Amino acid sequence: MTSESSKDSRSATGMTGALVLVATPIGNLGDMSQRAVDALKEAEIICCEDTRHSGKLLSHFGVAGKKLMVINEHTEYDAREEIVGLVASGKSVALITDAGTPGISDPGERLVVAVVNAGLQVSAIPGPSALIMALVISGLPTSRFVFEGFLPRSGADRTERLAMTATESRTIVLYEAPHRLIKTLSDLTTACGAMRRVVLARELTKLHEQIWRGTLQDANMLVAATEPRGEYVIIIEPAKPPAPPTDAELVAAIKAEIAKGVSRKDSAARVSARFGVAKRTVYELALQLRDDTESST
Repeated sequence: MTSESSKDSRSATGMTGALVLVATPIGNLGDMSQRAVDALKEAEIICCEDTRHSGKLLSHFGVAGKKLMVINEHTEYDAREEIVGLVASGKSVALITDAGTPGISDPGERLVVAVVNAGLQVSAIPGPSALIMALVISGLPTSRFVFEGFLPRSGADRTERLAMTATESRTIVLYEAPHRLIKTLSDLTTACGAMRRVVLARELTKLHEQIWRGTLQDANMLVAATEPRGEYVIIIEPAKPPAPPTDAELVAAIKAEIAKGVSRKDSAARVSARFGVAKRTVYELALQLRDDTESST
């Protein structure tokens, strides 16, 4: 290969003076793309969560002689400046995680922000993602969804996130570790209701891949009867929109406002805002209420 064609190849993979996020298999090694392998072979430095784990992956695909840097949840913050310096000096730095796409509930997000803020190049080699795979095979709506990652483990933050999940109008995707699955499903049932539909995706792309579909009530019974193993993706159906208020409910709300001394017009505006009903509709009910009151005198 000539020097010019070599240059073109490096440019095509975005590896010259850049941070490149390289997606790796979430279980099945056959999901590793040739482009991902080429990017790792061209990288001068490879950042990974665990050198032993990633070392086996690199060896399997014939990637050798690379400098490895450990970037995990404990080291990513402090390593940002060093990696920005490497990229700024023209080094090609690849980032991989133990599985899947870097930056999705895995190291990478802070590094991307730091490199972008330094005005340097960031690119990615797309590939496996448990989030997307679980969503598209769930059978739940995919046109609008929200990814919540791992829920906070305890405290007010967890309570707040669960409350948001209960009213979320989009399909919700969560990650959960096996030893916390029982508690999380129990908390989701309390927040969302026992009959909310849920899908549990386990060990995706691996030999013992399992996809389970049912209600949160049934999911709790399932995990109580078995010992959860492997990483889970939890997909929850969107909350159903609240039923529109009846005329009787709107009239009662208008009367309550009027009893406080609020004018009919302002009462209608307040009730309209509270229930999300057109102001004109509520005002007509308020006028009708006045006509009924006058006709009864």
